[in-house]
Amino acid sequence: METRREALCALCQRKIKSASNYGRTFLKWAAISVTIGAVGGTVGSLFNLSVRLATDTRAGSPWLLYLMPLGGLLIVWLYRVSAMEGKGTNDIINSVHFGEKVPLLLTPVIFAATAVTHLVGGSAGREGAALQIGGSIGWQVGRLFRQSDRDIRVATMCGMSAVFAALFGTPLTAAIFALEVLTVGVFYYMAFIPCLLSALTAYGVSLLFQLQPTRFAVLEVFDLSPLGVVQIAALSVLCALVSIAFCVSMHKTERLFGRKLPNPYLRVLAGSAALIGLTLLWGTDYNGTGINGIMAAMGGTAQPWDWVLKIVFTAVTIGCGFKGGEIIPSFFVGATFGCFMGGLLGVPASFGAAVGIVAVFCGAVNCPVAAIVLSVELFGARELSYFAIACGISYMLSGYYGIYQSQEIRYSKLKPEKIEIHAK
Repeated sequence: METRREALCALCQRKIKSASNYGRTFLKWAAISVTIGAVGGTVGSLFNLSVRLATDTRAGSPWLLYLMPLGGLLIVWLYRVSAMEGKGTNDIINSVHFGEKVPLLLTPVIFAATAVTHLVGGSAGREGAALQIGGSIGWQVGRLFRQSDRDIRVATMCGMSAVFAALFGTPLTAAIFALEVLTVGVFYYMAFIPCLLSALTAYGVSLLFQLQPTRFAVLEVFDLSPLGVVQIAALSVLCALVSIAFCVSMHKTERLFGRKLPNPYLRVLAGSAALIGLTLLWGTDYNGTGINGIMAAMGGTAQPWDWVLKIVFTAVTIGCGFKGGEIIPSFFVGATFGCFMGGLLGVPASFGAAVGIVAVFCGAVNCPVAAIVLSVELFGARELSYFAIACGISYMLSGYYGIYQSQEIRYSKLKPEKIEIHAK
């Protein structure tokens, strides 16, 4: 009888210890995540405001375009003097994969370089800088809390989620994107709550800065029907091909600049001259993030060549040495292509633009779940089935291309087997 009672007590103690361990772990990550979210949300909001100020200043002073060579030289010098040359979003992804250090100096350097890029009219987004800033903040906070190497990797993911959420106002997408973008075919469930708490905290901080979340209105309803499924499927196949063109253009242009002009100062001067010439020829619609072009496409207006020119402008901008991100440009490409091609396929132009945004984004980053969630946060859930179809088709048919070449593709898109390659 005594032995049975002792065994029962031992079992209770193990259960209590196990429950206590879960509780301590949750509280630990709640503290770390909220801290990262607060810091990341503040820095991300200030970064958002700085890019907006740079964009508004350039719009009010078109002559700033001619300072692009000077701005490019400043960026190259800034990266060289700070020993940050070659550092980018791929390094943040590698830090999660391999535990590599993320230097704190990366935050102010990419912050300033992206603002300068937008001030002088480079065609780029903000999210590349957001992932780098967030990853740097998360890594440093993880160290501050004296976490293990593996836990610091989770903290880095929390930082990515936080600044992404502060910039776009899409906290759920931000959390899932940080988990999904690292390794295609693997979802880090353990990091979901930490990333979500960081994203929600950062989103709340951005609202304190009175930054409105990114939202688009779909002007035309497209009810679910067999014909509609066929039309959306056809548009999605084409969007997958456009996402491949976008990724290949980005990587090949960067390699071409590097091979032909190994000196970074000459490289950025040549790219600046090309961008000034392109702007004088085609206008300013393709400079900066291109948010006005996205809004026009969502309103049902886009030229057949808009998406091609945005790819060219962005590839030259990033390839020659200016700094920024590729996701907002991919939104522009998807919106304008979807608006134009959707109309030809019988899909309402505004809805075609919405499908194009999520489908091209999905194909470019290989994140179908994040892309589906993004469609809900940007457009609402009414046509969710169509967006899910678009994301699934684009993910499958975009192959193993991606804008982040350090992204691991662990499982095949065609059959249930491991392949373990990197995006190309």
